[in-house]
Amino acid sequence: MRNELLSTAEMAEADRLTIAAGSLDGYGLMQRAGEAVAALVLARHPGAKRVHILCGPGNNGGDGYVVARLLAEAGVDVALWASGEPRAGGDAALAAAACTLERRPLSTLTAEAGSLVVDAIYGAGLSKPLTGDAKAAVDIVTGMNLPVVAIDLPSGISGDSGEVLGSAFRAALTVTFARKKPGHLLLPGRERCGEIVLADIGIRDEIIDQIAPRTFENRPGLWIANLPAPAVDAHKYKRGHTSVFSGGPSATGAARLSALAAARSGAGAVTVLSPANAMQVNAAHLTSIMLRKVDAIEDVDDLIGDRRPSTFVLGPGFGIGDKARDFTLAVLAKDRQDGGVEGLVLDADGITSFRNAASTLYEAAGRPDAPALIMTPHEGEFGRLFADIAGNKALSKLAKAREAAQRANAVIVYKGADSVIASPDGRAAINSNGAPWLATAGSGDVLAGIIAGLLAQGMPAFEATCAGVWIHAEAGSRFGPGLIAEDLPLAIVPVLRQLVENTVR
Repeated sequence: MRNELLSTAEMAEADRLTIAAGSLDGYGLMQRAGEAVAALVLARHPGAKRVHILCGPGNNGGDGYVVARLLAEAGVDVALWASGEPRAGGDAALAAAACTLERRPLSTLTAEAGSLVVDAIYGAGLSKPLTGDAKAAVDIVTGMNLPVVAIDLPSGISGDSGEVLGSAFRAALTVTFARKKPGHLLLPGRERCGEIVLADIGIRDEIIDQIAPRTFENRPGLWIANLPAPAVDAHKYKRGHTSVFSGGPSATGAARLSALAAARSGAGAVTVLSPANAMQVNAAHLTSIMLRKVDAIEDVDDLIGDRRPSTFVLGPGFGIGDKARDFTLAVLAKDRQDGGVEGLVLDADGITSFRNAASTLYEAAGRPDAPALIMTPHEGEFGRLFADIAGNKALSKLAKAREAAQRANAVIVYKGADSVIASPDGRAAINSNGAPWLATAGSGDVLAGIIAGLLAQGMPAFEATCAGVWIHAEAGSRFGPGLIAEDLPLAIVPVLRQLVENTVR
């Protein structure tokens, strides 16, 4: 399955290129879309007392007219409600003319219990809040708790941002075409879509390749080719060395969670870098994880010279302030060439430490041979470092993550139930397998460790980050109720096994 997501503009371009290629005209695409929806309605709701088709004036409404005609021909009791007239001569007008059912104004909508609603009012292209008869229809259908099948996207949801534009339908099933849109995965849109079915209407993969989308659904197919598997002759340092900075004696657990996650994700060697006053606390809890005293930048330099760690994690339980900034900049000052430092995962306290010194972080990460910088902020941390971006209501979560990544010269994981991973080169992925069980203390520390462990084994930064986010979420979903952060490092093992054995896609 392909992983690209199409913006509303890219979807319109896909339609245009398909029509230009001559394989289908606009009405042919509309016919195929309507056929796909009608088939699903017949398969999923064979006992519906009545089907109400709500049609808008654009191409989404045109799809609805095709659905209404096909369902009526199949013997279904159909009621057709229209909001406005299709543009004369357009494809939607052709579809409306081919549908001989009585058309009633959407403003007079009435429905009965046990009926089904097909929402073909606006779809993904809506850019302003629902008003008038469309908003009233949402209120009526929602008030009666009628099941809704949405064509493309529930009306009232932005296809690009997933935002609810005033009000919106809550669908049980959403049928979309060619590729999903960001609004299918970003909250709150994702919650309004119900089950999402992707229907093939004849837009070929070569057309999508011409558009070259830069947004993806974060699934294994996006990064599986880069997932590391140890060679027969591998030894521990060939599998990468991850070092995790620890906080003081009362705040060591977060670093150990990250370290264990890095080891479970496949890093051949993992070291906790502990201040002197926390050495005994850390030593009492570590076995396969190594331990080294690090109190000053000179200690970091010595470690890199002696043990050549390929990745670092800084932030979990570390504390906020000068020390976090100094250690971060010391790591980013190293070079990647000739087996140097590959990357730094900056999380939690590490991110917050730069809220008043962000430009120094961005400059350090922007050096030509600097280690890759990966930052994993939740919403609050994102706002501390990117206050102007976070406060811009015109930007979607996807756009905010992209802008932050380009500004910071870093891969950004804008965390949440709909985590967005964005790269400085413009690529971005939206995660769709998030689980509520991950909302537990220490979960983010484990995520940082997984990413660092994958990066240490040679995965490129964007792919390692996408893989880490997906594996972390998948482990949480499979474990389910009762999950605590200590469970996660071991819970990723069966997920990794299936990935390595190519049984998950």
